[in-house]
Amino acid sequence: SQEVVSEESEEESNGVNLMEFSDEILLHILSYVPCTDLVLNVRRTCRKLATLCLDKSLTHTVLLQKDYKVNKDKVKQLMRDIGKEIYQLNMAGCYWLPSSTIDHVTRCKNLVKLNLSGCHVTSLRLSKMLSTLQHLCSLAIDVNPGFDASQLSSECKATLSRVLELKQTLYTPSYGVVPCCTSLEKLLLYFEILDRSREGFMLSGQLMVGESNVPHYQNLRIFYARLAPGYVNQEVVRLYLAVLSDRTPENLHAFLISAPGSFAETGATKNLLDSMARNVRLDALQLPKAWINGSGLLQHLKFNNPFYFSFSRCTLSGGHLIQRVINGGKDLKSLTSLNLSGCVHCLAPESLFRKAEDDIDSSILESLVVSCCNLRHLNLSAAHHHSSESIGNHLCQLLSRLKHLLSLALPVCSITDVAASVEKPPTTPNLVPQTFGRKVRIGIQTYPRNSGDQANQKIESSVFWALMGSLRFLETLEIIGSSFSSAMPRNEPAIRNSLPPCVRAQSVGDSEVAAISQLTYLQSLTLAQLPNILTGSGLVNIGVQCQHLRTLSLANLGMMGKVVYMSALMDMLKHCKCLRDLRLEQPYFCAGAQFFQALSHCSSLQRLCIVSRSGTLQSDAVMSFMANCLEVIMCHMFMGESLTVCKNLQQSIVRSFQAERPALNVVIFPLLHEDLTEVIRDVPMRHLDEITLFKSRVAEEPPNLWW
Repeated sequence: SQEVVSEESEEESNGVNLMEFSDEILLHILSYVPCTDLVLNVRRTCRKLATLCLDKSLTHTVLLQKDYKVNKDKVKQLMRDIGKEIYQLNMAGCYWLPSSTIDHVTRCKNLVKLNLSGCHVTSLRLSKMLSTLQHLCSLAIDVNPGFDASQLSSECKATLSRVLELKQTLYTPSYGVVPCCTSLEKLLLYFEILDRSREGFMLSGQLMVGESNVPHYQNLRIFYARLAPGYVNQEVVRLYLAVLSDRTPENLHAFLISAPGSFAETGATKNLLDSMARNVRLDALQLPKAWINGSGLLQHLKFNNPFYFSFSRCTLSGGHLIQRVINGGKDLKSLTSLNLSGCVHCLAPESLFRKAEDDIDSSILESLVVSCCNLRHLNLSAAHHHSSESIGNHLCQLLSRLKHLLSLALPVCSITDVAASVEKPPTTPNLVPQTFGRKVRIGIQTYPRNSGDQANQKIESSVFWALMGSLRFLETLEIIGSSFSSAMPRNEPAIRNSLPPCVRAQSVGDSEVAAISQLTYLQSLTLAQLPNILTGSGLVNIGVQCQHLRTLSLANLGMMGKVVYMSALMDMLKHCKCLRDLRLEQPYFCAGAQFFQALSHCSSLQRLCIVSRSGTLQSDAVMSFMANCLEVIMCHMFMGESLTVCKNLQQSIVRSFQAERPALNVVIFPLLHEDLTEVIRDVPMRHLDEITLFKSRVAEEPPNLWW
């Protein structure tokens, strides 16, 4: 035993001491450690680290937005120790911190940028805090019911008058602090106002008395508004736009309005658009579909060096896209992000007599690819983009030329080989009606557990396989069925029926999923409505090869009456050591002991969401999983269990783990219960927007819209 000890001590003496690294290397290493750990823990280990942890490069910007372990006491101590050294503070989405925590921000006298989106801030607290932040240039806040601008002090308004960038999330009809921000250059507005109060009363979009102050837009360069569903949000945003229609800012170069459903154009908005066509040159544009459809607006708007376009859900034809936006093939190397989601005719020369399922015109896509060769984010989802049989003109072959792509969203029917979809007869599962009954019994082959057998099943000559091989640096991929709709929409009851998949998508299955495993740097993957998944074997390939995968969303894979890919999914999860977010939406999903045992291998997992009509869960398995996975702070399950079972499990989780996990958010509720929408409204916006609700997120917003 003495010999063993001497050998170990000799190895330690010959090993590399971390403290022998240069300060530059150590600072780079320390930059990956959360600031709270650096200041409150690491710097107390030795004198050298005590000095390095307080280096300006580490304390200049403090990011707490996803530090789920931070609590009020840690924030208080952090502000005491380095408050004067902080110039940028991001506390976005820290919903679990009490409102009194904001009081400690007053110690950060030199703050230039402050993000408090998702934090509880009252009018009085906001006034007290902003009164001390005389250097503030960028601010993000929420405006909740009860907000009263008359409570803002003169010192607070003086600070707001110097703010150049404002991001404001509205939960009540209000101008918020916009009228006080007289120097605004960037304004981001998120409208999350519900049409009904908790008591069931209809809300009005008219602003409260005393809030009729006119916003100041004369210096505005960027205007962005995102609306949640509801007529009240539309009413309120029109009040914000009314000032713009009177006088369009001369320096405006980005005008973006994201509105779901129908948002009709009015005389005021028409005047605004006409004024923009005459007076400004834009670099980014997004408009509600009703403002573009059937109008010649795009023909008159002028663009400078555009970096972002979104024509989501518009009836814009490919001919108009090329002629009016790309100017017949104009060089658009500046364009880095393009959203054509739901733009069903965007790859066809005209839309008047065309059916949505007709083949695309490959020459239009080719012109797009050639002109916009530097695209990094492209969304073509929610449409039928069917390639013709012409050799070399398949959509996947043309997209493979975009070597700079970082994120891509495609409909399932667009990735199939034309010959395969025409010549291959439907496989056995596709002959079965897409029902939800438990009585469906189809024999399926067991997926090959041997990687060599899996490799033999890959169709390496397919166009999709070649596309994945050419986009080696892709970080985000979404393959979504053109007719897919989530069972859990925003402000409505759960959808009980789903549309069948596109005929062209019937052959897309395991081999196409296996092709995705070529994306070594993949971080986020969404697969929805792939009807020909037989075993899910391709998922295992992804788990093994894509070691950077952080976000995984799977919905309605294979036949609907049975979860045919469960075995493969469990094997996949054993390899996903970096996975942080997992969303599963599948009828009859059984969240049992075996599933949670496999999921426990995902040691980095933070958020879990399961949506399953007639799905079942085992309470003991869930509790054991929560005990084993210490990083999990969000557990959302919308299943087929009874309300009593769901409530008991939710209470047990909160009672057992809330104390040691301050950010813990648990919602377990029957999916088809009539009160689901009331439960959803209490979910923190960060989780609701990022994982709980299903949507395509590629090119949803311009890149780097907010810091």
